[in-house]
Amino acid sequence: MDFTIGIKKEMTQIYDEEGKVFPVTLIDISKSIVAGTKTQEKDGYNAVILGIGEKKANKAETTKFKGLKIVPRKAVEFRIEEMPEGLETGAEVELDIKPDQKIDITGTTKGKGFAGVVKRWGFKGGPKTHGQSDRQRAPGSIGSGTTPGRVYKGKKMGGRMGGERQTTGNLRVVKLDTENGLLYVKGAVPGSKNSYVLIRKAR
Repeated sequence: MDFTIGIKKEMTQIYDEEGKVFPVTLIDISKSIVAGTKTQEKDGYNAVILGIGEKKANKAETTKFKGLKIVPRKAVEFRIEEMPEGLETGAEVELDIKPDQKIDITGTTKGKGFAGVVKRWGFKGGPKTHGQSDRQRAPGSIGSGTTPGRVYKGKKMGGRMGGERQTTGNLRVVKLDTENGLLYVKGAVPGSKNSYVLIRKAR
């Protein structure tokens, strides 16, 4: 399969054959299974629903997963053009990815709470001299004068930072540990430790 769902683990570093060290992110893909399917004839489109880990489910979800004969899991739907042959609910996902291949990983970035313009947008801030002791990290003027007499939508200001869906593309697969179900990816991956990530072959 060209896509799957995984759990981001810790970052570490490994050495290559030449003795050079580089950072890698470990992703657990061992618990990923097929939680269901949707077909063109029945639902109007083809899709595979992948599940991973376990979750506290409500009554409706509990009944649904009980019918599938699997424990409630975090599930994500992938739309596909053609349904693979022999795809059964409850089967473990076998990822069709080899070392040195490029993949795209989607996750939810770490939430950093409320942040000012200096941290959130990289603003320079005000001068440190001429008596401005409290303006060093302030945004400065935000208006546009008499015309238009208002603040434009989308103005870069302080606000909630992080906690957004983000995709990092063209990450190289360094190693695929099938025995332990671990994927070694070069570089950083969006999301906090033990968060869910979506993995696809690079487009």
